[in-house]
Amino acid sequence: MRLLSIVTFIWAFSFSLIGVYLAGKLDSYFAVLVRVALASLIFIPFTNFKLKNRFKLQIMGIGIVQIGLMYIFFYKSFMFLSVPEVLLFTIFTPIYVTIIYDLLDKKFNPWYVLTAILAVIGAYVIKSAQINPNFFTGFMMVQGANICFALGQVLYKKLLENDELKDVKQSTIFGYFHYGALIISTAAFLLFGNFEKITPTPIQWGVLLWLGIVASGAGYFLWNKGATQADSGILAIMNNAVVPLGLIVNLVIWGKDINYQSLFIGGGLIVLALYLHNIILKRKNPNLAI
Repeated sequence: MRLLSIVTFIWAFSFSLIGVYLAGKLDSYFAVLVRVALASLIFIPFTNFKLKNRFKLQIMGIGIVQIGLMYIFFYKSFMFLSVPEVLLFTIFTPIYVTIIYDLLDKKFNPWYVLTAILAVIGAYVIKSAQINPNFFTGFMMVQGANICFALGQVLYKKLLENDELKDVKQSTIFGYFHYGALIISTAAFLLFGNFEKITPTPIQWGVLLWLGIVASGAGYFLWNKGATQADSGILAIMNNAVVPLGLIVNLVIWGKDINYQSLFIGGGLIVLALYLHNIILKRKNPNLAI
């Protein structure tokens, strides 16, 4: 829970940074490639290159989906949507997390779905203003990103439950996560990149460094590690906590308009969802409660 909260705060800045400084100004495939490459460099010194090949490939495959494909969808969505709209459309991620986790576990937990849906409603209340005319294209891109992100974190959580990986330091294997993403992002840039828009300004380089080293490098490691320590219900709800924080950042730093009443009500519903989940969890297993 603590790690997920830290990363949520870090990621709250990413939406506005991408929307304000990168979207439409810098080739999205190039931005994704630089971000992933920087994150990959961080983990090279820690990587255990003696890891079994099947685990290497599995972790790389998760990285391809959770970061590589997700970023491609995510960055493109800013061409059609405003920052608040992108935030709004990420509210469906908890549903995907819960559904995917239960499908892989071959069980159905209605309580987790209930709390996840409540969190989604809370996030929707926060931003229910008029939608951009290009919303459908942007919406589908964000949903593609949401599904990739949900699938990746659930698969990583399940993989780390393998007996052979339980005692392995995650910092020594997480590099493969970024290496997998680097493969797909390099291929996407070479195939679809606009080479006339790959000269970042000093400010854009600063944004890319933040996104690559802090938000991706440290952020995804801490998030996925936190995912292995949390149950699927908490994981689903924390996926939506970035919405109110992201909107606050967008308002306070960049002066974007926001409905304070909606923010208060929606944020309250997300907190209520977390509280209800904790009550349910205490009844099932007091040792797992927050």
